[in-house]
Amino acid sequence: MSFPGHIAEAPSAGDTSAAPASGAAQARPHLFNHLTVDSYRRSLAAGIDRVASRIAGAERPFTGMSPARLAPEISGIDLDRPLEDPAAALDELEDVYLRDAVYFHHPRYLAHLNCPVVIPALLGEAVLTAVNSSLDTWDQSAGGTLIERRLIDWTAERIGLGPDADGIFTSGGTQSNFQALLLAREEALELAAKNAPTPLERHEILPRLRILTSEASHFSVQKSAKLLGLGRDAVIAVETGPERRMRPAALAREIERCRADDLVVMAVVATAGTTDFGSIDPLPKIADLCRWAGLWFHVDAAYGCGLLVSPTRRHLLDGIERADSVTVDYHKSFFQPVSSSAVLVRDRATLRHATYYADYLNPARMAEQRIPNQVDKSIQTTRRFDALKLWLTLRIMGADAIGSLFDEVVDRAAEAWALLTEDPRFEVVTKSQLSTVVFRYLPADQRGRDLADGANLHAREALAASGEAVVAGTKVDGRHYLKFTLLNPETSLDDIAHVLDLLAGHAGRYVDERLTAELLHRAG
Repeated sequence: MSFPGHIAEAPSAGDTSAAPASGAAQARPHLFNHLTVDSYRRSLAAGIDRVASRIAGAERPFTGMSPARLAPEISGIDLDRPLEDPAAALDELEDVYLRDAVYFHHPRYLAHLNCPVVIPALLGEAVLTAVNSSLDTWDQSAGGTLIERRLIDWTAERIGLGPDADGIFTSGGTQSNFQALLLAREEALELAAKNAPTPLERHEILPRLRILTSEASHFSVQKSAKLLGLGRDAVIAVETGPERRMRPAALAREIERCRADDLVVMAVVATAGTTDFGSIDPLPKIADLCRWAGLWFHVDAAYGCGLLVSPTRRHLLDGIERADSVTVDYHKSFFQPVSSSAVLVRDRATLRHATYYADYLNPARMAEQRIPNQVDKSIQTTRRFDALKLWLTLRIMGADAIGSLFDEVVDRAAEAWALLTEDPRFEVVTKSQLSTVVFRYLPADQRGRDLADGANLHAREALAASGEAVVAGTKVDGRHYLKFTLLNPETSLDDIAHVLDLLAGHAGRYVDERLTAELLHRAG
């Protein structure tokens, strides 16, 4: 028996003789449900074919497209007039995105901490977006909640945080660092108020809070301090040595100076893999100082977390097990698609600082009934089931296989560093503990060396404009340098040597043109 609005029971998954779609489905052909699964299969297959063709045919990581050229094409599209045909939309997407996208899978993409991704994680991405679970409450995610919790436990075990550890998946390292410092701030405020000889209010303590971190740490530490309502001078940069690692003696001096000035150190942030230099701060010595001073010890391992599964280099993270909180970015050195990150804490009780109650989400009775609830731990409410990507990666590939991929790129960076040290066209900074190489083109004569900054800037821009390779840039002691960030095991030493030749060619031409112009100017 039917009635207005009634939709017939869905055919079984194996039934290929279903009747034509009902009127309701015809009126809503793009809504994903049991009536439109064939359209879903066709649309995704067509999209996958487009991407696969691009990946298979990419001869370079970038086309060199500029914003000025592409922006008019995109701004000229009338979003109020749909194309209706998926094939036509994909054709348009070729022109406005796929053609000019930067492809991280290409072996000559050597710029930022963007990794090529593993196929099991792409499978997870396809599943999680279609089911569209929200990982805030059990009644929105069910098994997804338990899978995320199991992966948090697994990561905490790999770190060695102990039986009371916990954590939550986040959108990235910046959010993970922010949440860790939020917890540290609240713990520091409680402790300062408790130890004060007379009662103190939050607003009296906040201006005195300080964060100690190395000169080479990630900018998200400063950004977090601002978002947390701390002063401009709340982050104190601790001196680093030639290897760009925090000096423990300098940290001890800053701790003592803060005490003398009646300041409250709310956290010490060590970095396990700086963005520019791949350096790992001396974690055991920093942990000793934090224990001695009774300070919150946070480790930003967004980059270096791949060492947790490395068959050969796990020892580089020794001391991380003593942290109060840790940031990990699976979408860097675990070869996961963006986004996939987590923040972990030694004591799950500290996550209470992120908990707020809403009757429709997490009433107290859920805790009484032992219903798992992730929203209590997160600064987000709605969250994607990003944990599924890592879950399928571990279940299909295994942790050792991930770690071996990371080991390969670390080995390749060491080879690149050796190549650069023997190349008279370049000077290289410190040898990375991970997979970055910071260097610059250095003309042979002094007149040319005066143009080195401009030459390196030009070389990077000209290389990107050609699309033949993409490298990053940074500053060291006020001067412009180039940077390789290696995260692709398919990048060979020949690829690196070829890119160095391209950079030297662009930089050399820049210097020659400037010197020639200078001579002509003097002559006439």
